[in-house]
Amino acid sequence: MPFEPINPPQFPTPIAPYSAGTKANGMVFVSGMLALAEGGVVLYPGDAAAQARHVLEAIRITLEAAGATMVDVTFNHIFVRDWADYAVVNAVYAEYFPGNKPARYCIQCTLVKPECLVEIASIACIAAESAA
Repeated sequence: MPFEPINPPQFPTPIAPYSAGTKANGMVFVSGMLALAEGGVVLYPGDAAAQARHVLEAIRITLEAAGATMVDVTFNHIFVRDWADYAVVNAVYAEYFPGNKPARYCIQCTLVKPECLVEIASIACIAAESAA
């Protein structure tokens, strides 16, 4: 099945060969987002809350570019470098998902750059909209 790449113009050039998101058959898949600036510079080193907020804003922007919203998110994949940041990441996450919560999982792992503390990838469903 063909897909439409989603690459909001305000994002920095990716550090690897990927699109910020893809849209296919009423679904939007958002790549794992990190708090990175142009050239792969890590933003907010040492601040998991600021990185989580940046990541969730990048997800929101990608979804909107695809015609979706945060309410359409049905699943999140969350990666944290250190469990010590889990609570602060959850606090920021709850701001972006105040109502019904998407399904999700969270694992601890090393990320692409040592200064990255959180990465989130999302899946949204807008199929009902296209069926109308």
